[in-house]
Amino acid sequence: MLHTPSRHVRVALCALLVVLAAALFAAPGGATPRHHKHGGNKGLSITSAPFGNLPNGGAAVTNYTLTNARGMSVSILDYGGIIQSLTVPDKRGHTDNVTLGFANIDGYTNAAYVKSNPYFGALIGRYGNRIGPVGGQAGAPPGFVLDGKTYTLDANNGVASLHGGFTGFDKLMWSGTEVPPSNGTVGLKLTLHSPEGGAGSGCDPSKNPCTGYPGTVDVTVTFTLDNRNNLRFDYAATTDKPTVLNLTNHSYWNLAGEGSGTIYDHLLRLNASKYTPVDVNLIPDGTTPSVIGTPFDFTQFHAIGERIRGNDQQLVFGRGYDHNWVLAAPTHPGLNLAARLFDPTSGRLLTILTQEPGIQFYSGNFLDGTLYGTSDRQYRQGDGLALETQHFPDSPNKPDFPSTNVSTTTPYATTTVYNFSTVGGRKHHHR
Repeated sequence: MLHTPSRHVRVALCALLVVLAAALFAAPGGATPRHHKHGGNKGLSITSAPFGNLPNGGAAVTNYTLTNARGMSVSILDYGGIIQSLTVPDKRGHTDNVTLGFANIDGYTNAAYVKSNPYFGALIGRYGNRIGPVGGQAGAPPGFVLDGKTYTLDANNGVASLHGGFTGFDKLMWSGTEVPPSNGTVGLKLTLHSPEGGAGSGCDPSKNPCTGYPGTVDVTVTFTLDNRNNLRFDYAATTDKPTVLNLTNHSYWNLAGEGSGTIYDHLLRLNASKYTPVDVNLIPDGTTPSVIGTPFDFTQFHAIGERIRGNDQQLVFGRGYDHNWVLAAPTHPGLNLAARLFDPTSGRLLTILTQEPGIQFYSGNFLDGTLYGTSDRQYRQGDGLALETQHFPDSPNKPDFPSTNVSTTTPYATTTVYNFSTVGGRKHHHR
């Protein structure tokens, strides 16, 4: 049963007092997590275990688990680069998995999952989010023009190409290399070779006529965990010809615990005073208006459910929040604050720092109860949310948006950090 907005307002007012107090302890918004001594390598480890095989005699999947000395662990599959679980303590020291997913590979490959295709925990590429019709022309296939040549893509989301097409990076096997504890971190390096015209290139000619993305790309994503509960994503890629790239992670968070119910009581703050409105196909219209006075104003903490059922046309288009926010201009080189997400019940606080210009907030609008997760509980609308650092959707067709072009001389590189801490209860843990 969905809560009424009035209840969320009451929750927000009570919890805001706690959050505002927490802000006094939280690291500065632009602070870059440092890999300095905090117990050194003590308690840091990486292990691996079989996770089953892909269907029809497919590849064996491995689950790698990074663990630190403070009760945090993250498990990552070499299939799709999926974050299968992420366990952190709450304010009382009790640990829970706070990301949506499944206990075995069948959960990520069965018919129900393929039909709903929520991209739980996955690495997204070649292009995170949507690319609309070429040049924004109604009736044109999804794609873009680069250096005078037109490239067309899978239409796997209405008139748009979403998250790399029918077979994106989320559905491919990556090569995993363990990075043993050193200099206060432990890690996993995943690599992927995506040939032009091959799997992951954005075109399945058996489903629609298209060219796919130009260029053969080699991608590396390195996950590192430290004893300050920083999970760091370092993305890097090279190409043999000009192309576009926009990589991200699509984890769904429920800081009260996976399978515990709605995230509408979570409080969210985004470091963004503008956003990119969408059309009925959820493709940006090219404008970047102010969020002030709208349900998209998260410049201060708001309960997610507080305004989500309003009649704002943008909320109607997305069935809730499914939009890109324009992050505030960086105040210094390196990582800058993107978002903070707080669960008043558990006291867990997620802080996101990034080098990206945008963040997609998706409130789990299309979870429909057909999937049962790691805890064998049903996932319904609003039972998890995604916060995806990114360049803007449809940038290749929007010349005023930050460029997603890469070339042989301008390779792709970006970093995002998720920090997990607690507010209240036991001693406040922070970066």
